[in-house]
Amino acid sequence: MTPQKGFVYLALASLGLGFGPKADVPLKEAFKKDFYVGAALNYRVISGRDAKTAALVQQQFNTISPENLLKWEAVHPQPDQYNFKPADDYVAFGQENKMFTIGHTLMWHQQTPKWVFEDGAGKPATREMVLKRLEEHINTVVGRYKGKIAGWDVVNEAIDDQQGDLRKTKWLEILGEDFAAKAFEYAHKADPKAELYYNDYSLYRPEKREGVIKLVKSLQAKGIKVTAIGMQGHYGLTKPTIEQVEASIVAFSKLGVHVNFTELDIDVLPNPSRRQGADIAETFAVDAKYNVYTTGLPDSVQQKLTKRYADLFALFHKHRDVIDRITLWGVTDADSWLNDWPIRGRTSYPLLFDRNYQPKPAVQAVLRAAK
Repeated sequence: MTPQKGFVYLALASLGLGFGPKADVPLKEAFKKDFYVGAALNYRVISGRDAKTAALVQQQFNTISPENLLKWEAVHPQPDQYNFKPADDYVAFGQENKMFTIGHTLMWHQQTPKWVFEDGAGKPATREMVLKRLEEHINTVVGRYKGKIAGWDVVNEAIDDQQGDLRKTKWLEILGEDFAAKAFEYAHKADPKAELYYNDYSLYRPEKREGVIKLVKSLQAKGIKVTAIGMQGHYGLTKPTIEQVEASIVAFSKLGVHVNFTELDIDVLPNPSRRQGADIAETFAVDAKYNVYTTGLPDSVQQKLTKRYADLFALFHKHRDVIDRITLWGVTDADSWLNDWPIRGRTSYPLLFDRNYQPKPAVQAVLRAAK
C-alpha cells in the first residue's frame, strides 16, 4: 500500500467508512486497465464541508466532473464578473488527488445568463456580439485551467429530443448552424492538448443518435476533432435495453471517436414523464405515487438495481477499447439530483453508494464485471 493510499484508508476508517473484505477493491483499481471510473461532485464535497463523501471519492474514483460550478451562470454570471473560487477549489481537489479532471460545460441552452444573448438595451444581440462573448468566455475559462482540466464538455444537449434535429435554442437562433463548430474551435485554441467532447442524453434513441452522428460528421468535415461523445446514461431499471445502448456505442465508434458515459445513474422510482431523458425543464408537481420508497429500498428492487448495474458495466467492459470513462452523476444517493427531478423532495436510490456512504450490493456486481 502506497503512503497516499494508506492515508486515504486511514481517513475512511476514522470516518466510519470501512469496507468489508468483499468490497475493499476500489472501483478505480478494478477497472484501471479499462477506463476511468468517476463521479460528479457538488461544492459541498470540494469545499471540505462534506468530508465523508470526499474520502469516498478519494478511495473509489480517479476522475471527477463538476455538477454545476463550471456552467456559465455559475462561473461567469455578469459580463464583467467571473466567480472562479468554486472552480479553483474543484480543480485543486482533482490535482491533489491525481484525478483526470473534467470541465462541464462550455455551451448549453440551460444555465446560461440572459445577458449573453442580449444587447445593452435588452434586445436580441447580434451574431458578432454573441460570438465575441462566446470566444471571450471560453478563452478565459479554458485558458485558466489549461493543463489542469484534461477534457471539456464543449457542447451540451444541442440535439432535439424527438426528431434528432438541432435543438431550437438561442445559440442556433443567433449564431446559425455553425454554433457548435465555433465553440469547439475556441476551446481547441484555448487549450490545444485538452480532450473535447460532445455530451447529450437519450443517445440510445435512434433519431437522436443519428442527429449526433450528423453533427459530429459536420464538425469532422471542418477539420474539427471531437475526442469522444458523452452518453449521459440517465437510465431506468429496464429502459433503455442493453442492446439499444450498445448500438449507439458501436455507431459512434465508427465515426473514429471514443465514447464516455458521463452522467450515469439508475432511476428506480416511477417516472411521471413518458420519456426517458434528462431535460431539466420537464418537472412535475409533488405526488406521493411517484415517491414510493421513503423508508428504504425493498430488497426486490435492490436486486433489480444490482442486475442493472452489472449488465451495464459488463457492456462497458466489453467495449473498453472505445470507452475511456464512466462517470456517475453523484457519489451517494443523498446527493443525487434525482431526489429533486422531475419531482422535488423524492427519496431516490440511483447510485452505487447509499446514504450511509456504504457500497450497495451493486458494487460487488460491478466489480465482478471487471473480471
